Amino acid sequence: MAVESVFIELSVIIIIAVLVSAIVRALRQPLIIGYIISGILVSPYFFDLIKNVDSMATFAQIGVAVLLFMTGLNLNPKVVREVGKVAVITGIGQIIFTFVLGFLILKAFGFSNVVSTYISIAISFSSTIIIMKMLSDLGDTNTLYGKISIGFLIVQDLVAILILMFISSMGGIGDAPISLQKIGIGAGVIIGLLLFGSYVLPPMTKRIARSQELLLLFSVSWALALASLFAYLGFSIEIGALLGGITLSVSPYRYEIGAKMKPLRDFFLLMFFIVLGSQLTFGNIGEHILPIASLSVLILIGNPIIVMFLMGRLGYTKRNGFLAGLTVSQISEFSFILIALGITVGHLTNDILSMITIIGLITMGVSAYAILHGRKFYTYFSKFAGIFENKGQKIDDGKYYQDEDYDIILFGYNRIGYSLKDSFKKLKKKFLVVDNNPDTITGLVRLGIDCRYGDADDLELLEELPLKKAKMIISTIPEVETNLMLMKSAKKINREVIFLAVSHQIEEALKLYEAGATYVITPHFLGGKYTSSLIEKYGFKKEHFQRDGERNVEELLKRKKEGHKDVLHERD
Repeated sequence: MAVESVFIELSVIIIIAVLVSAIVRALRQPLIIGYIISGILVSPYFFDLIKNVDSMATFAQIGVAVLLFMTGLNLNPKVVREVGKVAVITGIGQIIFTFVLGFLILKAFGFSNVVSTYISIAISFSSTIIIMKMLSDLGDTNTLYGKISIGFLIVQDLVAILILMFISSMGGIGDAPISLQKIGIGAGVIIGLLLFGSYVLPPMTKRIARSQELLLLFSVSWALALASLFAYLGFSIEIGALLGGITLSVSPYRYEIGAKMKPLRDFFLLMFFIVLGSQLTFGNIGEHILPIASLSVLILIGNPIIVMFLMGRLGYTKRNGFLAGLTVSQISEFSFILIALGITVGHLTNDILSMITIIGLITMGVSAYAILHGRKFYTYFSKFAGIFENKGQKIDDGKYYQDEDYDIILFGYNRIGYSLKDSFKKLKKKFLVVDNNPDTITGLVRLGIDCRYGDADDLELLEELPLKKAKMIISTIPEVETNLMLMKSAKKINREVIFLAVSHQIEEALKLYEAGATYVITPHFLGGKYTSSLIEKYGFKKEHFQRDGERNVEELLKRKKEGHKDVLHERD
């Protein structure tokens, strides 16, 4: 009967979570907000549905362990090395700034040193899950500001993990402190696991990966085994799960493991936030309104400002500083885990958890909207952002051409633009490539092609480009709003210019034609048309198709070597 009770309870909770999350998703907000609201709804304040508290708490603990396992799995030092010191300086700098200012604010409101320290640390980190999702939706993971954001997120994750490991190894109030012998045993096990992960796990996972089902089963068992081992040694399951991910991070199959584990993470993380929401207490929350408002303002405004300031001092343009700054304007999932751990060891009460949760709901909701419309906001705040920018040449200015006239200006090099470039050369036309992927620009410079780093929807960039005498402008960027703005800006300067754009949707293509586009490229339909022409041309002559296929393979391998992507909605 107890099992049936848990099953029914879980079913009702998940149904409520689905309905709430669907509404939150429709409002284009992070699903974490939906999970927390669902927890509040099933709490004693509303429907009072959680009766099997221990069972739900177990699900929540597994959720934290799986989250930390996947965080360890994705701790790739190469990303930090790729963007260099800017990731370390902005990541650490923002943590220090938020911690110090947050601590002073909390002390001003009369909180104790312990509580002020916990809360200040908790609000110092930004959400990897939310930012990665937003950057992916925008197609900005390969842009310079996207790479910098991911870089300092990894730095912050490392700091957060060290803090979580320290707190989770502490006993509750009155417990004996952790012994040096235990620390020595733990350090020895960690070193052994890292060696095992470097030399034994890679060939082992290579064999296991022959079966996708076995790979998933092995990943789950490895995470649970290490979590159990560290719990047995007197530490915490979180440390074990994290090390499980780190030891597998060097495996060539880490991406497959991450993809397989993601649904499990999402489910158990849902349970964590629902349990968290159900534990909120609103009795004394009125006393904390001013601290909540002050800390929310610090996170939403102070964090972006410190990132803009630091990136400006390091020689980056105000635009990249502004867009990267927006990504740190919310607290992290680690913030909730940290406060929950503080409650477990007896340092905090549920009132503090309620405070952090409300701050999380405010900052996550506002920041999601801000990141989504970051480029639009930049047009309004660009003059203000200029005070953080150093004078003179910028690291990311990306101007690799002479100030002269061009016949063609191409926005977006990957995929379609790559093929167009060869045609321009055959026609002996001068052309300039504009792209927002720093790796693409580096490759073009190496090839001796005139190029400019930047976004097509950056009005300041468009004012600098030699559009006036261009005979043709081609945009391979699929976003219709970007193309409409680009076309409007170009035709204001050069009314006679030929404007070619790309669209993946019929309605959007017609909208571009109505706005004055000369021709709209529709890749899906053109692909079908080209295939039909091949069938008409070759009939059933297999050798002709094979010859064309071999040429296609050569072209695809060449593109792959140059690092071209095949994600449809990624910005070019």
